[in-house]
Amino acid sequence: MIDMAKAIHAINPSAQFRYSRNDFSTLTWLNGTTPISQVDIEAKQAELQAEYDAKQYQRDRAKEYPPIGDQL
Repeated sequence: MIDMAKAIHAINPSAQFRYSRNDFSTLTWLNGTTPISQVDIEAKQAELQAEYDAKQYQRDRAKEYPPIGDQL
């Protein structure tokens, strides 16, 4: 599962915030960071998770073969 921090940084790479236990109700925005809505964060989490899941085949195949330098 993609955590809140990855989703927030995907939306705003310079965002500064604090939270605990991946709980939106504990999210505090720091140093004037413009707040991002829970809906937007959850949508970005779903998008990033879908991208990660779509690349599972690549990760599985990479485990089956040694690095290209070793193959040559």
